[in-house]
Amino acid sequence: MVNQNTLDVGFTHEDFAALLDKYDYHFSPGDVVAGTVFSLEPRGALIDIGAKTAAYIPIQEMSINRIDAPEEVLQSNETREFFILADENEDGQLTLSIRRIEYMRAWERVRQLQAEDATVRSLVFATNRGGALVRIEGLRGFIPGSHISTRKPKEELVGEELPLKFLEVDEERNRLVLSHRRALVERKMNRLEVGEVVIGTVRGIKPYGAFIDIGGVSGLLHISEISHDHIDTPHSVFNVNDEVKVMIIDLDAERGRISLSTKQLEPEPGDMVKNPQVVYDKAEEMAAKYRENMKQQAQGAAIPAIEIPVAVEDAPVATEEVEAIPEAIPEAIEAE
Repeated sequence: MVNQNTLDVGFTHEDFAALLDKYDYHFSPGDVVAGTVFSLEPRGALIDIGAKTAAYIPIQEMSINRIDAPEEVLQSNETREFFILADENEDGQLTLSIRRIEYMRAWERVRQLQAEDATVRSLVFATNRGGALVRIEGLRGFIPGSHISTRKPKEELVGEELPLKFLEVDEERNRLVLSHRRALVERKMNRLEVGEVVIGTVRGIKPYGAFIDIGGVSGLLHISEISHDHIDTPHSVFNVNDEVKVMIIDLDAERGRISLSTKQLEPEPGDMVKNPQVVYDKAEEMAAKYRENMKQQAQGAAIPAIEIPVAVEDAPVATEEVEAIPEAIPEAIEAE
């Protein structure tokens, strides 16, 4: 007969609690864990993540976007990932977040879009003195005023969807800066070719050249590309609102710049200064010669050179003055 006294192992409730502590999972802020929703409350939810005490997620941590009720995001008995936002409080309860996971994935996504040089579309939801505000993948983005290409007042852009290119994606500094102008220039560039003659309107004159509107985007006619003759200032040749014929000599999609020339359209050196109408009348003819010369030069470049090369001075490069993006973006535009 078995002695009943040998079955008394003395396993108390304290021993059982100690065993649970020994095999309890250790959770730390920053961990991403699986959890199951078991109670929805007016301003939050209780989540079972396998800890001794149910974790809690407040409503403001449920989404990267504003929500009014937990039911918009969570359902009872739903299992999903949660980010551990804060360590246990005095009641041993952990605080969770979905918003932080969405935030990290949103930055990863916009970095990928920037690397692909993608064009994105977004609604303007607000404007301020410096520019316009949009949301990309749930993150707040800023369009500097110098990169908004529209004749509308900024205030009228609210609610309008704009094509945008990325200028800066910096998660550490919470900076997401975009350009409407670059997106429009790229779209326009896809329909333009180097050597093509276009009609434009002078929209601005600077000491270094004239800005020409060609179908809604701006190209730069650098002072060195106005005429073979020396010109002291573009004001001596053009006035604002003049209609002009120009030839495209460079398309820089990456920087969103179009470089133009009337110099290459002159039948005789100095015609742009002496008689601009002659230049405009023969623009297509001179452009055809320019394109033929380009074609011959391209074919010649494919043949290995035998002669000793002769140094030639580089022609001045037409550059457009672009307003620098402020180092610090106003707090109101930072990503949520």
